[in-house]
Parts: sequence; C-alpha cells; structure tokens
Amino acid sequence: MTEAIISVRNLVNSFGDQVVHKGLDLDVYPGEIFGIVGGSGTGKSVLLRSMLGLYRPDSGKIVMRGHSICDLSEGESHNLHRHWGVMYQNGALFSALTVIENVEMPIREYVKLPDNVVRELAMLKLHLVGLSDEDAHKFPAELSGGMVKRVGLARALALDPPLLFLDEPTAGLDPIGATGFDKMIMGLRERLGLTVVMITHDLDTLFGTCDRIGVLINKKMVEGTPQEVMRNPDPWIQDYFGGPRAQHALARIN
Repeated sequence: MTEAIISVRNLVNSFGDQVVHKGLDLDVYPGEIFGIVGGSGTGKSVLLRSMLGLYRPDSGKIVMRGHSICDLSEGESHNLHRHWGVMYQNGALFSALTVIENVEMPIREYVKLPDNVVRELAMLKLHLVGLSDEDAHKFPAELSGGMVKRVGLARALALDPPLLFLDEPTAGLDPIGATGFDKMIMGLRERLGLTVVMITHDLDTLFGTCDRIGVLINKKMVEGTPQEVMRNPDPWIQDYFGGPRAQHALARIN
C-alpha cells in the first residue's frame, strides 16, 4: 500500500476547556486531491495550522513527508516549509508589492539566485496560473478577487513544492470562475505531480475535484471517497451531502 505523505494520529487540540479535536486521525496519499469539510467551529483552520506547524497541538503526532512536525527544531521546520505551498483564502498578498514581487518573495527567502533568474522564475509561475506579463506589474488593489487567488496560487507554487494547501480556494468566486479554478487545480496536479489538501465548502469542488474528502465531526474525522462518505449515517453528513444543493451539484457533475 502507498505510504501516506501526511499522517495524523490521535490529534488533540483545545483552547482552554473547549476541545476542538480529540483523537483525530487523517491520511493523505501522494498525488491525490483531499478536501476537508466541516461545520462552523469544527476546527478546519486549526487542523490546517497544525499540519503546517503553525499551531502546536496538545498531543498526537503529525508526520509530513517522513518528518514529525512537532519534533522539529526551528531550523528544521524552516527547511521543511519549502516543500509545501499555501494559498490562503484572501490571498494574503502584500499590498505594497506588485504581483510579481509577491511571487518572488519565497524564492528570495529560500534560494540564492541572481535577480534576473528570480524574476524569470516568478514570471513562469504567473503564466502557469493564467496571468499575463501586464498583470505582473499591477498591485493587489488593482486585481479582481479571482486574480488575487491566482497570484496567491502562483506564490504557493514558487518553489515547486510537491504539497499544496488551499484554504477555501473558490470562496467568493462566481460559478464560472470557480469551475475554471477547479479545472486549473486538476491540471496543475497532473502537470506538476502535486498532492493537494484543501479546505472547501464548495460542493461542486468536493464532488468534481476531490479524490477523497475528510469530514470533521464529533472532534474526529470521517474520510473516504465522496461516495463512501455520503453513505455514512451521521445526521450532519446526511444533511450536508443529502440536501438539495448537494443533489444539484451531483447532477451537474454527472
């Protein structure tokens, strides 16, 4: 059996008396698109931050590409971070920098290269996500919401990471823009050999893009293919995946 590229075992996260995760297990396998969904307060962002080493859990183990995240020194953690890219929901772009300067930032942080090479690499990433040479010299305030997300994605891909984390990638996009973004992610997965982990509430994305999904419920995770998860009798899962919006999404996919 293929070894998981991300393995979470018996994860516990809490804030004071509020326990968010208790005994949570999760596996993500190389080359798959894995979607994470859950109700408000189930700790989707906390789980993501834990996997990225930005939040230290109370207990449990998170192994990423063979490294135990919680046991790394600051230097080891910094070096490991270059092996994944993160696209945050609002893009998290630096407003005082141009588009291409935003994409150049991780390259300059991790790699010592001549300025012209850094600029060329950053431009290649912008082209990869469908942005033009003209777009490269705009500032974030001049961009549409969809373009901001594409710049955030280009920056996440700047160091050619094998792992890509996406936080609500299609939130705020119209249906055409969301469909286009989904297709781009699937294309990039195939072209670059990416493993993708995304938090999303977009039912079209869950059914049409994700190979497997994980539902945060009762402080744990239920994971499987969309079809497997839909058969779970849990009331929240049945309401979420059995409602009219989900059925309409399924009909569009099929």
